[in-house]
Amino acid sequence: MKAARKILLFDLDGTLIDSFDGVTRSIRHAFEQIGETAPDAAALRDWIGPPLRVSFGEWFADPQDARIETAVAHYRTRFDCMGWQEHVIYDGVHELIDELAARGHRMAVVTAKNEPHALRIVEHLPFAQHFETVVGATLDTTRSDKTELIAEALERLAVAPRHCTMLGDRRFDIEGARDHGMHAIGIGWGYGSAQEFTRAGADAVVATPAELAALLL
Repeated sequence: MKAARKILLFDLDGTLIDSFDGVTRSIRHAFEQIGETAPDAAALRDWIGPPLRVSFGEWFADPQDARIETAVAHYRTRFDCMGWQEHVIYDGVHELIDELAARGHRMAVVTAKNEPHALRIVEHLPFAQHFETVVGATLDTTRSDKTELIAEALERLAVAPRHCTMLGDRRFDIEGARDHGMHAIGIGWGYGSAQEFTRAGADAVVATPAELAALLL
């Protein structure tokens, strides 16, 4: 990989924080409210990262199923109340972000989580001050996939893709970066796999925050 760009775009779930409890408990709540049986814990791991409507659409086998919007509304109700707090910061991430800031990297968060929830979560992280902006999905889905989210981040930061690197734990992060001709690094401590990153075209894959810091050096 060539020298890393100075502007770093971080995914949120599975990259900065492990949000499994908050997300999956809210998903189960949504299924319960619509009278459906939720996927098991192993299957729900795949729900961390992709847009929620995509996951519900695949589960119901019809992206136009009316139950999708109802389920999303129930998910948001629980997540807004308590789910946003049900996460932990991955070991080493706080130190990583502080170190990158000290080195002069500009940083932002780019996540498929809806922006109000993402903002609330990031604002409560102990390293929130290092992020220039938090880009998330719009509530009306006019901006939801990673390509669109990255485009919004580039506009807010007023930078060209060639100066940026996207860091995330799912193929959507890598594919979104590739759509912009941007460098991308697969985050191995989250919910994706090395095979997933390779197929999506990642420039590199790292297993730990310390390994990422060394790579970016």
